[in-house]
Amino acid sequence: MATVDITGEQFASTVEDNDIVLVDFWAEWCGPCKQFGPTYSAISEKHPDVVFSKVDTEAEQQLAAEAGITSIPTLMAFREKVLVFSQPGALNAQQLEQVVDAVKALDMEEVHAHVARSQAEAAAAAANQDGTQIPEA
Repeated sequence: MATVDITGEQFASTVEDNDIVLVDFWAEWCGPCKQFGPTYSAISEKHPDVVFSKVDTEAEQQLAAEAGITSIPTLMAFREKVLVFSQPGALNAQQLEQVVDAVKALDMEEVHAHVARSQAEAAAAAANQDGTQIPEA
């Protein structure tokens, strides 16, 4: 599958409607982004089961801000709607293949359990800060 450009309006549905989504946050003026682009595109052709998307941070400044992008290029990977990888900097082909393979190999049952525990701990911490007691399970 070739890369697809996505906008802020398409971002959530792209992540929600696909099992694995990689997102390259880039800009036209960014030298490392231009170097990474052909590598990203070439690897996308090898993995038709993965959505390789691109977000132009100049055109989608609000989305870039919401995603916490402070350096470009930044690569994010989502699996089953969960952010499982985020790293600034251009990767070479071997490194990008390793990321794709690692994301595909994740035990998502374990990942979802970890996310649930983290959310429960955060909720408990927030409740304790406002004085509310949550009974132990």
